[in-house]
Amino acid sequence: IFEPPDKKKARWRSIRLMYLTMFLSSVTFTISMASLWPYLQLVDRSATADFLGWVVAAYSIGQLVASPLFGFWANYGKSTRWPLVISILINILANVMYGYIESFDDHRDYYLLLSRAMVGFGAGNVAVVRSYVAGATNQEERTPVMANISIFQSSGFILGPGFQAALVPLGYPGPVHIAGFHFDLYTAPAFFSAIAGIINILLLLTIFKETRLDDVSSFSVQENETVELEPDYRPDYFAVISSITIFFVVLFIFTVFETIGSPLLMDMYGWSKSQATLYQGIILVGAGCEAIVVSLFVKALAKRFNERKLMLFGFITCLAGYFIFLPWGNVLPVRSVASDSSMLTDSSSPSTPLSTTSGPMYTNTTDNVTTTTVEPQGCPEYYSWCSYTPVIFLSQFLAGVACIGIGYPVAQIMSYTIYSKILGPKPQAVWMGWLTAAGSAARAIGPVFVTQIYNSYGPRVTFSACCGILLATILFICIISKRLVPFSVQTKLISPVRN
Repeated sequence: IFEPPDKKKARWRSIRLMYLTMFLSSVTFTISMASLWPYLQLVDRSATADFLGWVVAAYSIGQLVASPLFGFWANYGKSTRWPLVISILINILANVMYGYIESFDDHRDYYLLLSRAMVGFGAGNVAVVRSYVAGATNQEERTPVMANISIFQSSGFILGPGFQAALVPLGYPGPVHIAGFHFDLYTAPAFFSAIAGIINILLLLTIFKETRLDDVSSFSVQENETVELEPDYRPDYFAVISSITIFFVVLFIFTVFETIGSPLLMDMYGWSKSQATLYQGIILVGAGCEAIVVSLFVKALAKRFNERKLMLFGFITCLAGYFIFLPWGNVLPVRSVASDSSMLTDSSSPSTPLSTTSGPMYTNTTDNVTTTTVEPQGCPEYYSWCSYTPVIFLSQFLAGVACIGIGYPVAQIMSYTIYSKILGPKPQAVWMGWLTAAGSAARAIGPVFVTQIYNSYGPRVTFSACCGILLATILFICIISKRLVPFSVQTKLISPVRN
């Protein structure tokens, strides 16, 4: 089919704007992740890791509700621009609210929860973005374009924590700390996200032009002189539901990883809140860079290898990462033996924990019992598993992160690329809304799951459960692999009308 050069140029300009929109959506999600736990403890000193799970899950609950709604609006309103503009506007307001939480007199923890839910509601536009690029590309273009979407999403995941790490020097209380307005390392990311959202809206209103391809024309139907053939554009619903389930697992596993990061680093190595924020941000940046490189390779590998096999490889690599996370040995983590106002340090502890540190992995110890007014650091006394669960060494943790950094982007790209091809040529916004909703459900359930299991049983049981989920998913993919194939037109016979 001939496509005029000016229309092709406009089509690809709009697709590239969708890349930017996905990038900024990812940045606004991850830019506050590393500091979310310290910020929650700052605004509510009684906050627990259980409530952190709900705060992290609030984003995904908001996205879960919004994704089908925005998908329905885009499909039946036949518009991409306005669902995106309204969703980004909601995101801007939510981030401004997040930045002003310190100014509220009470119930700050619930305002924080609400702001994250609103940010998630605004992020329901991911379904609209994926639907648009699926409808604006043909079968040959779709895999590399979906890979590019993942690359920009991964870039957002990288630069989000990177921006957060860069803002750590602002410190707390920061350069501006007056009644009604606080600008510090915890609130600056929210204001940055609001400014990025304004820029995104201006670009959508000025340069975006909605263009779609009719993929139906790429399917040929043989006609018969005596009968008519009516194309059946219904997808394989079993394959659709299976793909949604697989995508759920992809997001669930990654959410467990990103949620547990800061608490795990603080518990295992005795890092302070600011240290955990900085080093978790650096680790996520490294994993994100790795994911971008992997995504670039996936575009080339998809031309040579079966997409289902690549997806299977991604899950197997993630399984290897979580297996590496499992704690082994006899060295125990740092123990926190302090109250909120003091910390007791005694070098003659009967256990053999990893030493508390002034830097990320090194410390000065003393032979005397001393009391100092510093925040408690290390594995808290109220976690019974701290007394018998071995430490996860930093090198071990980084090796697991490296495996997940390879497996996650491969599994993610292949899962929604296969899903898009299964759906076929009809408008996909509603179906993409359900896919995004499944991912949001995973992001909502994942934090609650991991915080409950982690608090009660520690990292060994938590990561063992993740290994079991991944293994079951790998077996499931192997069983249904033959159904995960691109859409093809089925035809049914219609008797010709006789005069």
